[in-house]
Amino acid sequence: MSKILLLEDDLSLINGLSFAFKKQGFELEIARTLQEANELWAKDCYDLLVLDVALPDGSGFDFCQKVRQTSKVPIIFLTASDEEISIIMGLDIGGDDYITKPFKLGVLMSRINALLRRTKDFSSTATELQSNGIQVFLLQGQAFKKGQLLDLTAAEYKLLCLLMKNPNVVLNKEQILDKLWDCEGNYIDSSTLTVYMRRLRIKIEDNPSEPQRILTVRRMGYKWNVMD
Repeated sequence: MSKILLLEDDLSLINGLSFAFKKQGFELEIARTLQEANELWAKDCYDLLVLDVALPDGSGFDFCQKVRQTSKVPIIFLTASDEEISIIMGLDIGGDDYITKPFKLGVLMSRINALLRRTKDFSSTATELQSNGIQVFLLQGQAFKKGQLLDLTAAEYKLLCLLMKNPNVVLNKEQILDKLWDCEGNYIDSSTLTVYMRRLRIKIEDNPSEPQRILTVRRMGYKWNVMD
């Protein structure tokens, strides 16, 4: 049974989500404020976080940033805003998915199940990846460059794993987005992926302006270029 932490202050939405989650067999804990979420997070472990963005005492983004200091737990944001800048910010600080209100419960449940499946898939095959001076320990959710721990967001980490699991194979943008996010949300587009690629290159390339590990193949996509 997967355990979910829901951070949401709207009582009517809480009631609907509580019913839906429990019907799906999830164990659910609820926080209505950022303070309550911090207290629950400090004393328990969760398989998934569902975070409202606008809260009485802060933002779901604030909580996400705190969680990402120590955990790769999957995170879905709930928000009334569909502005591109908010979407990119949510994903960039470590969110895995993003759904705007109002939404259909069935769609949310599908996104949650897909995210939990992907998280399981990433950790259930090989336990270590190593190439080009980059080493990834899948069970720990950590990546190193020449022995130094890389500070990656959850999305950057999964993107790195996907590329390294397909060495010297060109992956087009649609394949990458489908693997990482299932592409049910219209907010995912090629510009978002470009942002992630640029930020990942900054962290893993010796010279990000002339990348050697992650190559762009014109009109085709990206590939992990094995140099050693």
